[in-house]
Amino acid sequence: MSNFDFSNLGPDLILDAIESIGIYPESGLLALNSYENRVYQFKADDNLRYVVKFYRPNRWTDEQILEEHTYSYDLLEHDVPLVVPITINGKTLFEFNGYRFCLYKSVGGRMFELDNLDQLEWLGRLLGKLHKASSSSLFTSRATINIEQELLESTEVIKQVNFIPSYLQNTFFSDLALLTERTLKHANTNYQTIKLHGDCHAGNILWQSHDAKSDAILVDFDDCINGPAIQDIWMMLNGDRQEKLMQLDVMINAYEEFHKFNHAEFSLIEPLRARRMVNYMAWISKRWSDPAFPRNFSWFATDKYWEQQILAMKEQIAALNEPTLTLFP
Repeated sequence: MSNFDFSNLGPDLILDAIESIGIYPESGLLALNSYENRVYQFKADDNLRYVVKFYRPNRWTDEQILEEHTYSYDLLEHDVPLVVPITINGKTLFEFNGYRFCLYKSVGGRMFELDNLDQLEWLGRLLGKLHKASSSSLFTSRATINIEQELLESTEVIKQVNFIPSYLQNTFFSDLALLTERTLKHANTNYQTIKLHGDCHAGNILWQSHDAKSDAILVDFDDCINGPAIQDIWMMLNGDRQEKLMQLDVMINAYEEFHKFNHAEFSLIEPLRARRMVNYMAWISKRWSDPAFPRNFSWFATDKYWEQQILAMKEQIAALNEPTLTLFP
């Protein structure tokens, strides 16, 4: 399939694809929140609920997808709580009419609470266990975080789109260049590269209660990648500096019950935040041909959005000049 979107993925094709692997939906398809892929929940004739994920065409190779699946199963063997793709006839990745897809058991849970220190402590232990299991080898097909390369490539993508109003372009690209310069100045390479979840934010963590206890479970390893351990931690920090220090203290202390953390990686928090900011703008730019993006991200094509991004870049440049978050005095 040569297209990059889901223009041919209609309800009939989705149902035919699911039935091709021996699962027969009884309910309608409930679309779940996902812009990169297409994800649907349904109830099958075996009275179980499933989630089917159709991968965006031409984004990942089969090898990269299967490496994601293998990683999930490896973590499960190390007692890391997560949702893994279902294996049917020895396979986890399936194809139907050019679309690749996988199937999961549907799991429920509450949204993770970023201001809940008990939940952050639990997550710290979970990530320590995950990174301990991940530190012995690297992905061979998946990418490795390269802040310099990603910032430069994302800048070129943003330059090629026609969303930034002419009266803002000089200021925007001047600030983007300065943000890139300051980010690279602080993006040291004094860290061990390990396999990561890669996109560990509150939306990819479910908080479950059962049998008089509660715990967290990780979902969506679609963006798993090689990189520094702090990448799976920093997105959980929020609030002012003191609040972030308290959150970091709780998470790292719990993390180190299972795996040693390199405190030098704290200096990567703001560079990684800048990376995410710029990559996000480039991501929407690259996906604009998918009808779902203009429909759901209409604000991206407004002057107000780009004015806000200029302010956000200035704030991030200032943050890069602040003392690094650290647990040391």
